[in-house]
Amino acid sequence: MKIDPSSPIVVLTGAGISAESGLATFRDQGGLWEGHSIEDVATPEGFHNNPDLVLDFYNMRRREAARATPNAAHNALAALENAWDGDFLLITQNVDNLHEKAGSKKLLHMHGRLDSALCYECGSHQHWEGDLDRDCFCSSCSRPSLRPDIVWFGEMPYDMDVIEDALGKAALFVAIGTSGTVYPAAGFVAAATSAGARAVEINLEATGNSLFGECLTGTASTTVPAFVSALIGRKP
Repeated sequence: MKIDPSSPIVVLTGAGISAESGLATFRDQGGLWEGHSIEDVATPEGFHNNPDLVLDFYNMRRREAARATPNAAHNALAALENAWDGDFLLITQNVDNLHEKAGSKKLLHMHGRLDSALCYECGSHQHWEGDLDRDCFCSSCSRPSLRPDIVWFGEMPYDMDVIEDALGKAALFVAIGTSGTVYPAAGFVAAATSAGARAVEINLEATGNSLFGECLTGTASTTVPAFVSALIGRKP
């Protein structure tokens, strides 16, 4: 693919990019997350009804993410960011920090992140690496009012104004390892292409979304480095 190296790029990543690092998608084919219903562990109501269950669920996810290492796809996107002359924005639906571990910096976590805690009393965000429980105190308001800094169902994803602005300016939009069925992320390709961007999908299997002008299928650790290499004209 030939594109002016000064052109703006927006990349969206989903669970598929982290699967090869050993982090499976939360939701299985039965609609359960690690044996729990989404309503129990991924909604504000679930946290209100059983905070210990929710805290334990994300404590386990946090430990798993801390042990995981980036794969070739994460590394390739960090290399693309470093090599690209134009504006670059990486948006991830993932709550792990594998992009950061790979060296990505121009990055937004639209669904929150496991290594952060949110105070539900004062609204502050704070870096968090260990387990969370109901006796953990907020460093801003000193109240025991911390929850996982995860965007749950019914809540607004983070940084949507920045994301929408970037999509409207992008010359190239790339979606990697995401089904493209959950909004608002599902609408990103339409927003980008309506503003004139070329759109590329990289997935294990094609989603069939006709708005993508190109679809590359295969594992992320193989297809993403090859795509980046072709884009920047050298191996990432």
